[in-house]
Amino acid sequence: MKHVLTIAGSDTCGGAGIQADIKTFSALGTYGMSVITAVTVQNTQGVFDCQDITPEIIKKQIDAIFTDIEVSAVKIGMVSKIETIKAIAEKLKQYKVKNVVVDPVMISKSGFDLMKSDAKQTLIEELIPLADIITPNLPEAEVITGISIKNLNDMKKAAKIVYDMGAKNILIKGGHLESDAIDIFFDGKNYIYLEAKRIQTKNTHGTGCTLSSAIAANLAKGNTAEQSAKNAKKYIVTAIEHSLDIGKGVGPTNHFYELYQKAGMEVD
Repeated sequence: MKHVLTIAGSDTCGGAGIQADIKTFSALGTYGMSVITAVTVQNTQGVFDCQDITPEIIKKQIDAIFTDIEVSAVKIGMVSKIETIKAIAEKLKQYKVKNVVVDPVMISKSGFDLMKSDAKQTLIEELIPLADIITPNLPEAEVITGISIKNLNDMKKAAKIVYDMGAKNILIKGGHLESDAIDIFFDGKNYIYLEAKRIQTKNTHGTGCTLSSAIAANLAKGNTAEQSAKNAKKYIVTAIEHSLDIGKGVGPTNHFYELYQKAGMEVD
């Protein structure tokens, strides 16, 4: 069994962050581990507060994993401060980490800033060049590239800009488009369209975390970046189709739907 590490924030209600990551790793047959970068106060109705973990403790958590356990892939999620980003980049370089997935989490669905505005340039300089694949949604891609993204051609332009920043592969997620949910995968040469019909549900909490974690799990198992993105897209579509109506707000995706089906459990 491959071992996959998430370096991200904690979500109280379990739908996003490290909780979603570890559920995804498990659902896809890998062993999940975590380095917590921040503790958020949130539920299905929004994010209400956040406390960052110190860079020293983040580095010690990373050391604890890499000095003991083989790591086949790393997913990086919420990294809110300059110091946090630099600490993670330092350790990724030290341990020569492979199969790095960067999910540039910046703003929650409820509008809470999950990354300080002054940390954007540090993300671009420190983490993007270490990414085997980066998975921004449209608002995140706009912040990173500085361009307005309204259609598929804009998405392709954004993917090229991020590629030129040093990422080996880019997946621009099109969930914010008004049409069907079309993502664009770019490897520096080819643009691959990953298409899916838009699912009419409000319960999409943690979709970005889940997708990037699914990519990491697939990379850990030896798939190419392109195939990992395709497999992850299929997984997240199923998870959204059977999302859970939990809480009073935006419910989570159903990470274990296929496993529950095999076990004969009613899960919808």
